[in-house]
Formats: sequence, C-alpha cells, structure tokens
Amino acid sequence: MLSLKSKYRTHTCGELTEKNVGETVTLSGWVHRKRDHGSLLFVDLRDNYGITQIVFDGGDEALERVRPESVIQITGNVVARDASQINDKIPTGHIEIQATEWKVLTAAETLPFPVFGDEDIGEELRYKYRFLDLRREKLHHTILVRNKMMKWLRDKMWELGFSEFQTPILTADSPEGARCFLVPSRLHHGKFYALPQAPQMFKQLLQVSGFDRYFQIAPCFRDEDLRSDRLLEFYQLDLEMSFVDQRDIQAVGEAVMPEFVRAFAPDANVYPEIPHITYDDAMLKYGSDKPDLRNPILISDVSEIFRGSEFGIFANAVENGSVVRAVPAPNTADKPRSWFDKLGEYATRELGLGGLGYIVFADEAKGPVAKKLDAERIAKLREIAGDNASLFFICDEEEKAAKAAGKLRNKLGADLGLINPHDFAFCWVEAFPFFEPDEDRGGAPKFTHNPFSYPVVDSIEELSTRDPFTIKAAQFDMVLNGLEICSGGLRNYNPEVMKKCFDIAGYPIEAVEKNFSALYTAFQYGAPPHGGCAFGIDRLVSEITGFGDSVRDTVAFPANQRGQDLLMGSPNEVTEQQLRDVHIKIRAKN
Repeated sequence: MLSLKSKYRTHTCGELTEKNVGETVTLSGWVHRKRDHGSLLFVDLRDNYGITQIVFDGGDEALERVRPESVIQITGNVVARDASQINDKIPTGHIEIQATEWKVLTAAETLPFPVFGDEDIGEELRYKYRFLDLRREKLHHTILVRNKMMKWLRDKMWELGFSEFQTPILTADSPEGARCFLVPSRLHHGKFYALPQAPQMFKQLLQVSGFDRYFQIAPCFRDEDLRSDRLLEFYQLDLEMSFVDQRDIQAVGEAVMPEFVRAFAPDANVYPEIPHITYDDAMLKYGSDKPDLRNPILISDVSEIFRGSEFGIFANAVENGSVVRAVPAPNTADKPRSWFDKLGEYATRELGLGGLGYIVFADEAKGPVAKKLDAERIAKLREIAGDNASLFFICDEEEKAAKAAGKLRNKLGADLGLINPHDFAFCWVEAFPFFEPDEDRGGAPKFTHNPFSYPVVDSIEELSTRDPFTIKAAQFDMVLNGLEICSGGLRNYNPEVMKKCFDIAGYPIEAVEKNFSALYTAFQYGAPPHGGCAFGIDRLVSEITGFGDSVRDTVAFPANQRGQDLLMGSPNEVTEQQLRDVHIKIRAKN
C-alpha cells in the first residue's frame, strides 16, 4: 500500500494510539465538532480513516470563527488522555493532540444540515448536498463497506475459476420485460442505442465463443417506476457458465452467498440449509415467491374443510372456484378483541378484503366461524393452528388469496416478534411457470419472466402438444430474508426450441430474427448448453449491512424516487443545437 504521508499529514485521523505518545505529528481533516470549555477548545478532526481529538488553548478568536466542516491542518504533540476522558468507542480514544500550529486549508460556509449526529434530514435536501450527506458517519461507513464487498466478490469469483469480462454499455434495444433508456445517435440519423437492462445476450455470446466461465460486476439500466428496493441504475454480480445443469449454477450461489454474509455480518446467524422450494409451494405456504423463511408461520389451503360446511360464505365461494387460505398466529389466544379488530381493519384497508374471519383456539374453539363448523372440521383446523393460537381465513380467487395471505403472514410475523433480525435465511425458488395468460391478447400465452430460459420438456414435440400453462421454466431465484437477490436459469440455446417458445408466446420468427438476431444467429453455429444468474449488489449491501432504509442509501450518488439526480441536476434540458446534432425534435407533452 502506498504511504498516506504527505506535506499535509504525517498520520491519518484514525491511526494514532498510546504507542505514539510523545511524538510530534501533523494531521489534516474536517472540523467534525467543536467544544469550547473556556480555557481550552476541543476539536474533533475527521478524515476518511477516523476521528482524533485536538486540544487548543482557548481565546483564539480566529479558531473560534472556524465553522464546522472547514478543512484545517494542525501540528502538535500526542499526549495520553486522562483516565476519565478515555473514549473506548474510537481507536484514537486513548490519546489527544495538543496543537502547537494550525491553519485553515479551506473554509466552509454555513451548512444546510449538520454532518455531526444522526439528525433525520429530508431526502431531497440530502440528495441536493450529497457530498455533505456522504460525510455523515453512518452513510460514509456504508459506502466504504460496499467498496470492500465489491472487492470480496471479485476476488471470490476469480478464486472459483471465473474470468472477468466487460460488455458494452451502448447497445441495441431488446424486449426483456422492462423499458430501456434510449440514446440517440448523431452519426446514424433516426437511430438509437439503448443502455443495457442486463448483459444477458452478451454473456450468452461469450459462452458461444467458448469462454466457459464469465463474470462481471455489471451496471444495468431500467426505465421503470421507482420504489425503495429499485434504482434506475443498479449493479449486479453477473455470471454465466457452459456445460452445466441448474444445480451447478446454484452451487456457485451456495459457495458465495453464505460466506459473503458471514464476512460482512460476523454476528449473523446464517441458516445452514438452503432449501429448494417450487414456485407453487412458495405461493401456497408463504403467499409469495420471495418467502422470508425466518418467519415460522406456514399458510395452509383449507378449501376442502369448508366445502359443504354450514359456513355458507366460504362454502358457496369454494363451490364457485374460490379457495380458502388459513394463516395461523401462534400464542395469540389471549389477545384482546381490539387486536383482532385492528387486523380486520388492516385486511380491509391494505389487502382489499371484505373482512377477516378467524377462530381462536384456547380451551375450546371460539369465534363466529367456529360456531358454524362441526367438531371434525374444528379438529382439522386446530391441528393446523396449534393450541393457544388463532387461525385467520382469507377466501378469494386463488392468486388473490395467496398474495393476501402472504402479506398477512408477513405482518403477523413482524407484529408478533417472530423474526430475528440477526438471522439470515436463504432459499431457492424454482420451477416457475414458463407462460402466463396475456389479458391484452385474450388470455393467449406470454412469457412469465425471462424469454431466454429453457423449457422443462423432453422434446420439441412435447413443447408443441402440452398445455403451455403447465410448462415450467428451468429458472430459479435465490431469496434472502424475503428479498429476491438473484435470478437465473438454464438458457434456451437450441434455435428450434427457441423458435417454438417464441411462437407460443406470439412472436413470429421474423421478430425473433430481428430482436435477437445476434444470439439467434450464433446458436446456429454450435452453442454449448449454458446458464447463469445475477445477484443484485445494491439489495445485498442494504440487507447485509443493515444500513439505510432503502437501496439508495447503499449507493454514493443515487437518484431520488422520481428518478432525478438533484446534485447534478439531471435529467435536464439541452440546447436546440444539441437536439439538432442527434436529429431530435421535442414534441408537445401528451
């Protein structure tokens, strides 16, 4: 490592200890905090590496006028702190510097918000002055941790035998499910580049080129509506492998992710098993394809228990095709009526349900639902709920009931304190449906997720004759604590299978040749069976470090929730000449 010493400093603000007592040192940094004790003035001096307390003789009016966040240089003697003044919270807390010389390198204006402390600052102000926001301890530390995480991931992939590649940022538009950012071409009139939603086709082409093991930490761009876990520009650990099956790809995730968590969250309890859960089971038992396995609550389908029962609302709904999902709440039999009423209000307000039926299992089954059920049905429901528990019921169309039950499960897990924030539970969700009904095309099949995935069929003939909605994709997600952190699968490398899949989804061969021309052509010259996945780095950093309420707090210079960079002022207007250069005319807003 290069020395950090220069004419501005002999040491950093984070390295001096009792071993340095008696030395004369020079430090430079930002005035983090000042404390005037009359005869003495204390300054906490901060740089990237830490904080050192500087002691000045009081009465220096020039020093007293120095504002917080001004950059100063000091020279002085290292002395040991009195025992009563030791600060064990910082590495330099056993010493201080008695300043003999000082000067201002740059003076700071009055701050728009304080850098010292944990005051809650509005997002708009923070992003406008992001360079100040990044000086705040918590965020500064998060960005440094992210830096170490990136290096760790890169080193690990090299260790596992992957080669690092870079793929183009200016590329062609392709229909991958999200909206692309377009870049007009100056040299080619009326034509556009696109920023990549992912390096999908390039990494597959690298496999066709025979490189066998690819990875990169790739920037990706999607012109989507924003939310707390989504950015317009994000990074992913992207990888692809040749001559592999699904388990080979998942083995890479299992070799990397648990160790990654332990490296950066040493106190974490990482569940030793990474279960494989089918999409259908995930939707049934957890009400989500992103299940949080820290939550022990399991959802059950109790439609048959209510079929033909005297609880007419549910019985009639089941006969008409609805389902009934049951969500248990352990150790809630002694909850007051107000607790159940609030959950009913939540179901109406947040889940869009007409109400929330439930049974309380104490010594006997209680509640309006229980009064309409015979002893045999009650016994079956008690077996699901357990003693001293409540069982909540959601009756609706299958997809709506599953999602509502999943949200209720999450709420109960949080409200009842069933989730340990120090736990990290991974799982694989797989066997996703390849096709789903397209309501805009009268229910005709469309790709559910990734059109590049391979269908789980034995032959093209089976692909042609099976009900498309029963076909599964060789696709999977890795989920951590209810967050999708990875998506991947085996790729559709066979040109004939590719044509048939796109034909089922309503794409004529001409559309395949146009939209995926490079990939389609390459596959006709010998393509290996291959597959891969991508891990979302921003979500991983957010979840593992526990810093920040959104992925934007893990990125140095994020856009706000409206996709605006308030620091640089983008998106911004450009001149008429700039528009002419790229052959663009702005139309009136529709």
